[in-house]
Amino acid sequence: MRFSLRPLIARCALAAFATVSAFTLTSALISSPAHAQQMPPGAKQPGDFPRLKLTAGMFVIDAAVAANDADREQGLMYRTQLAPNEGMLFVFGENAVHCFWMKNTLIPLSIAFMRADGTITDIDEMDAETTNNHCPRNNGVYALEMSKGFFTSKGIKPGMKIDGLPPMQ
Repeated sequence: MRFSLRPLIARCALAAFATVSAFTLTSALISSPAHAQQMPPGAKQPGDFPRLKLTAGMFVIDAAVAANDADREQGLMYRTQLAPNEGMLFVFGENAVHCFWMKNTLIPLSIAFMRADGTITDIDEMDAETTNNHCPRNNGVYALEMSKGFFTSKGIKPGMKIDGLPPMQ
């Protein structure tokens, strides 16, 4: 009796390939931040926010602007990346302590809180997907979120000014 192992080897190889492929795909989906938090229906796409150019000393910042309640509530939620000098400017209608948290925010951020004249009063570092509050010690009307470490890496500190801010109404 003659017995061939080729069909058995082929089936085992195919089963092993399917198992590895399924494991690889599952691992990629689980570890992918984009898959973990999808942009919900009705959320603004990053390109839909108004934009303006700000300056911090010699650094130019491309800022999306969140100037109404819905835009401020969404902020940078669900984003998986920012360009090197890209951020979001939050504009508030009142001079007060405005606190932030990072729920559904997939990337770690730095935040600078500012007075109406653009003077930075406080800077804080925020970890992704956390719900602890980040509140300035001083009242302000603007907040600027950038990639974590941006302000430190550029030598930007409290007391310095951000120029190009929209005028307060």
